[in-house]
Amino acid sequence: MSVQIFYNLRCSKCRITLQLLKDEQGIEPEVIEYLKTPPTLDVLTEVVRKLGIQAIELIRFNEKVAKELKINASDDKSDAQWLAIMVENPILIERPIVIKGDQAVIGRPPSKVLELF
Repeated sequence: MSVQIFYNLRCSKCRITLQLLKDEQGIEPEVIEYLKTPPTLDVLTEVVRKLGIQAIELIRFNEKVAKELKINASDDKSDAQWLAIMVENPILIERPIVIKGDQAVIGRPPSKVLELF
């Protein structure tokens, strides 16, 4: 079964998670550099479903872009609205996300991804 990781090279948690997958699981995942190739609305909707969370839980509100957009966790927006914001501003997507089949986990802490295996 294929494994994917939503990855940001500048993120230490992403680098640790990728190394963990390679070293401890012997897995060479498909690396999706989501800032270079942002996910579509359909892909991001599916990721949220696989994570089993609300879209708002995938947003990094501490990012500069969130402050510029004047969004915060107390905003009353639908999942569709939050997803649209992330599609337009992929830097807001929490990372790393590891996907295996119909399941996904956010690697915070990185060892959390081992739950998939």
